[in-house]
Amino acid sequence: MSRHEAVIAALDGTAPLPPRDADGPVFAEPWQAQAFAMAVALHQRGVFTWPEWAAALAAEIARARGAGEPDDGSRYYEHWLAALERLVLAKGVADAEALGRRKDAWDRAARATPHGAPILLENDPLSHA
Repeated sequence: MSRHEAVIAALDGTAPLPPRDADGPVFAEPWQAQAFAMAVALHQRGVFTWPEWAAALAAEIARARGAGEPDDGSRYYEHWLAALERLVLAKGVADAEALGRRKDAWDRAARATPHGAPILLENDPLSHA
């Protein structure tokens, strides 16, 4: 079973668990764990059901396959994040403009953060303007 199939299987109405290997959760970067946590939090708030989430994630993976992307798992959490964005838009939680502003703010924060320091939205130089 691939990593994304394992996660989708975990989202069958029970509490989801992050992808794991013998050493524990499989998150290559902190943002991946945060994206996972956002999906759990939005579900807990009733924004979407696990079947809706599984369908959205499967659709993102299918789009990538259709575009010729290899299914090697290297972009799995990018698909996860894209699925979150589509659901947030579809459910009216935020609009495309608001998502764009937030992405821009995180990008500015990342660029303004010294190497090795945690990236915080408060690091966005425009957040204090």
